[in-house]
Amino acid sequence: MKHATWISIGTCLLAFAVTAPQAYGGYGGAASYKVCPTSLCAPSGDFCAGKAACTTTYQTVQEVVWEPRVCTFYKTVVDTVCEKVPVTCTKYVYETRYRDECYTVCKPVYKTCYRTETYTVRRPVYRTCYRTVCYTVCKPVYKTCYRTETYTVCKPVYRTCYRTETYQVCKPVYETRYRTECYTTWKTVTQTCYREVCYTVCKPVTEYKTVCVQTGEWKTVREYVPGPVIEKCVPTCTTACGSCAGTTSCGSCAGRSTCGTRKVTVQCPGTWVCRKVWVPKVIQKRVPCVRYVQEVRRCKVPYTVCKQVPVTCTRKVPYTVCRMVTECRTRKVPYTVCTMVQECRTRKVPYTVCEWRQEVRTKKVPYVTCTWVEECRTRRVPYTVCSYVKETRVRKVPYTVCKPVCYTRYETRIRKVCRRVPCQVTYCVPRVVCRKVPVTVCCPPEPKVCAQPAPTCVQPPVCVKPQGSACGKQ
Repeated sequence: MKHATWISIGTCLLAFAVTAPQAYGGYGGAASYKVCPTSLCAPSGDFCAGKAACTTTYQTVQEVVWEPRVCTFYKTVVDTVCEKVPVTCTKYVYETRYRDECYTVCKPVYKTCYRTETYTVRRPVYRTCYRTVCYTVCKPVYKTCYRTETYTVCKPVYRTCYRTETYQVCKPVYETRYRTECYTTWKTVTQTCYREVCYTVCKPVTEYKTVCVQTGEWKTVREYVPGPVIEKCVPTCTTACGSCAGTTSCGSCAGRSTCGTRKVTVQCPGTWVCRKVWVPKVIQKRVPCVRYVQEVRRCKVPYTVCKQVPVTCTRKVPYTVCRMVTECRTRKVPYTVCTMVQECRTRKVPYTVCEWRQEVRTKKVPYVTCTWVEECRTRRVPYTVCSYVKETRVRKVPYTVCKPVCYTRYETRIRKVCRRVPCQVTYCVPRVVCRKVPVTVCCPPEPKVCAQPAPTCVQPPVCVKPQGSACGKQ
């Protein structure tokens, strides 16, 4: 409400200010002294004479007023525009590929075989026999005496000797050779530019995994080997009457004692022989495995827009040749030599001396009879057989392939674009305005013809009117 009140007050004041000059004319100049002529303000003698002499009136005057008008029109403007246009280009990229190549390798294969070997062993068979012996028993005093007796013992002495044995081993020898290979490349001679290209690189990553490996070791095993059987000479004294041993007082046994030697078969003590036995076992071993991880990288790749010229080049490609070379080696094989050494020993043999009351008795005296029996036995003897097996293997041989790759690049091109721009122009339009001007008339009024005053409007500025505009005069 307050805003509406102030708006109405402002509107009234503005209307009063605009209509003020017209009010002055309407009230005959009473409200304004500025319109009065200077001669009228001079003192006069008589009011009646003055009133009858001069009178102020108003007359209508036409004036030409130039009013400004604004006209909008459109004009064509040419702009320069830069735009990027895609262009397809071709470049040649060299790519390394691999082909599978088969080659044959002779692989030695060792096989352990066994052959059956027959050997003869003499085994002693002992049998106990009894013979009847007559003896005299005398009572009662016994006297024990000792005599020194010498005997010979064969003692085995073992000595380890070595003999040199020659054997052959096939050893593979690898030789690297080269062959000449021709390939084609493209050569360009122009201005070189660079662009940023993403490419993928396979990066090796090493991982370890556990693998079971068949292996083994040599263990030393001790075996007992029985000793050889030899014949030994043992002195013997056979007395017909056992009660007369060592005495000369026995008349009944006189002349019946015989002394001599006899051969006895004795087996020597055995020996322990050490031999190596292959014991297989499985172990776990860490084996490195390489896998490739793709990694994106950026690099600046040169490119040219020109004609490609083929050029033939040569390069050397390595390949491996395997051949088997026979190599002679020697090794020492141990063997044991047994030597029998005679050793003399002494011992105390007790004998009893007594006086007997003669009594003849008989008894069974055991004695052992040894008989040698030959026995055939078999054993398995290991030996190694080497054979060569041809094995086909595959290897990767690299070669280069040139292939075209299409890519898109952008070129900057300039072109003209027309557009319409709005423009505003101000020009003046004449308009006739009527206003009242005060005029002094003296009585008696003389008839005069009022001439129209010349317009006091200043010459308006020259307005340029555009051709083809839609603006008109009012």
